[in-house]
Amino acid sequence: MTRLKDSSYRTTLLITSCLVAIAVSGTARAEDPDEQVIVTGTRDPHQTARQSVSPIQVVTGAQLAATGQADIRDALIQLAPSMTRSDMNFGNANMTDAISLRGLTPNQTLVLVNGKRRHTTADLSTFHGPQQGTTPVDIDMIPVSAVDHVEILQDGAAAQYGSDAIAGVVNIILKKVDHGVSVQAINGGYYAGDGFTTGESANWGTKLGERGYFNLSGEIKYNDYTNRSGVDTQTGKYDNAILGMPEQIRETLAYNMAYHITKDIELYSFGTYGHRNGSSMQNFRTRAVIPSMYPNGFEPRITLDEDDFGVTAGFRGSIADWDWDISTTYGADYDRSGTNHTGNPSLVSDFGSSPTHFDNMETISDTEWTTDAGVRRAFHVPVLAAPLNFALGAQYRYDTYHIGAGQFGSWYGSGPAGMHGLNSLNASDSGRDVTAGYIDLSTQLLPKWQIDLAGRFEHYTDAGDTETGKVSSRYDFNQYFGLRGTISNGFRAPTLAEENWSSVSASPTGASGILPVNSVAAKALGSRPLKPERSTSFSAGFVLNPIRNLHITLDAYQIDLRDRIMLGGSFNGQTAIDALMMQGVGIQADANPKAVSASYFSNAASTRTRGMDITASYRTNLGRYGHILWDVEANFNNTQVRRNDLDALGRPLLNAQQIGYISTYTPRNKVIFGGDWHFGKWDFIVHEIRYGHATSELTYYTGPYANSVTNFQRFVNKPRFATNLLIAYQIDPRWRVALGGNNIGNAKQSLLPPGFRYLGAERYDYDVQQIGFNGGYYYFQVNLTL
Repeated sequence: MTRLKDSSYRTTLLITSCLVAIAVSGTARAEDPDEQVIVTGTRDPHQTARQSVSPIQVVTGAQLAATGQADIRDALIQLAPSMTRSDMNFGNANMTDAISLRGLTPNQTLVLVNGKRRHTTADLSTFHGPQQGTTPVDIDMIPVSAVDHVEILQDGAAAQYGSDAIAGVVNIILKKVDHGVSVQAINGGYYAGDGFTTGESANWGTKLGERGYFNLSGEIKYNDYTNRSGVDTQTGKYDNAILGMPEQIRETLAYNMAYHITKDIELYSFGTYGHRNGSSMQNFRTRAVIPSMYPNGFEPRITLDEDDFGVTAGFRGSIADWDWDISTTYGADYDRSGTNHTGNPSLVSDFGSSPTHFDNMETISDTEWTTDAGVRRAFHVPVLAAPLNFALGAQYRYDTYHIGAGQFGSWYGSGPAGMHGLNSLNASDSGRDVTAGYIDLSTQLLPKWQIDLAGRFEHYTDAGDTETGKVSSRYDFNQYFGLRGTISNGFRAPTLAEENWSSVSASPTGASGILPVNSVAAKALGSRPLKPERSTSFSAGFVLNPIRNLHITLDAYQIDLRDRIMLGGSFNGQTAIDALMMQGVGIQADANPKAVSASYFSNAASTRTRGMDITASYRTNLGRYGHILWDVEANFNNTQVRRNDLDALGRPLLNAQQIGYISTYTPRNKVIFGGDWHFGKWDFIVHEIRYGHATSELTYYTGPYANSVTNFQRFVNKPRFATNLLIAYQIDPRWRVALGGNNIGNAKQSLLPPGFRYLGAERYDYDVQQIGFNGGYYYFQVNLTL
């Protein structure tokens, strides 16, 4: 018999087997977080995730803690099958914790905190890969100890929330606990003996008289480097630590409060602050680069000093049966990049010496100030089976983006090895105004038929006007079976970073530069002004309760995305060198021209993403032996590039590798299944995660196609399984201890063929958003509740 290859068919068989096993395993009804009232994807104050017209996954704070992760992002990756991340990035972006939904980029997922838009990071991901060009929300600047639960809307929602909500919405709901103190400590590391991680957090709540609450959380996290590099072909030694996790220490704070000024008027506010110091390894440089300073060679490190904060304040209440809410939110991210253990060869050549540390290579900042006003009322209409929920609102937002030049030595000549600083020619300050208005109607036309209509208009001073709409409906035939579906259109306006970004990344053999899209240099290469992305989304699915204890959902979706903004127009050789020099950027004298590239942001492609989300949950009652909570979740996803757009000179904007970034670098499927056995004071939790295959387009580093930007080698990263295990014991009502491991089988990505490993050291394709290459991780967790 022919062996089955990795495919959606084989994974479907696996899920079906799991569902059958769950269905026959018990008879008790589960206490499911999906039964709680949600605030995401609806303006109905009584809606639950289980009864929602759109697919929503609710992840509780307890579930986040049970993953053993000290970060929200890494915890969600263990729990949400439609969510992915790159295992590594380069430079400062290696320290930005981004998430992606449904195979799209982080830019196409909107993040909210308590229902309010969260500001993005200022640090743009410059290096190649699926996250290239993104400035996502860094959700790990929010302490995990502050999170009550997370609502993940797996549906387009631009008509409800505005730009970016194309793949879906992640809404982080903060705790409202008004008493007690809880403390958690997590310490762990990787099987390889590196990457030591420690995360200490605390949460405190108190009442504000008899009318309110105040909740405060604090967290400190440190993690050390990991290193999974191979032998460096420059030296024949394991002295290149490029392939691994950066070192960083992060301190975060968050508060959430509300106070009833009167019976009908409430003051509320919440905010976060985060500070990060990080250091990311770069490729090893041999003694030939600066022999007078480093006779044995050196390995530069890029550093990041980051401050991130957001604060919201508002009033809400009711008057004459109208609920109203007025708020303002200000968020900002300030980054200063540096580099150490390096030197500038041009300074050494021209002046005889160079600093080994550059504190300021560039400064970048992003601010967003958003003011919202909305009203809602339920009208009793005799011909309808339920009240008509009517919501109307307006929003004003002011965005700014700053790119500041670095110190003289950071950009002089070829710049320091490892990172080229920005000069005044590449500095910029930009801003824009965004105004919006929305309307939302929801009701039950018949006792079993829900419908939700949403419309939104937005005006951007730099990107023009846009209108979006959404129609969602659900019909429950009986208590066992219901159908639901959505039709919507959406948009994503170009970010100010995409419109103005300029940078150069240096490697031991060359350099890679990004040109501002409206610069003379980019226009010489064929750039055009950026337009907003536009999307059309369809989804259809069912909810199934075949027996009293079992709940199953299946939702299929299609997302057509036009004018996707990506780095396009990739050029190398003398054409790239000339363009970079036109932008005032110098290239090291010994650089291989074929290894020097230049590109710019463009509306590069139109894509179609099709997929399916499946969930199932169950509870088995074992009597005096406790109970088991079972769950199965899966995502199937496939993106096709339907059109490769042309530049102003009639040339295709994307090459095969860039097409792969948005179509094949995300696993074709991801399945999570397992259970939580609660027995007296014990908890035993085990989950299996299966990552489907992902396909890379590899750069040649040897032979006639070396450093080509037109010829690549296709490489299939085989499916991988990761097993997560946790054993916890409740010593007494205050103390709980747990021992766990993620990926206890120590599975890693497929090794690349030797000819496609840059300098021999980069032996994994870190761009693939699959299982990763760091391997197994173990941890010990202690919780104290007072």
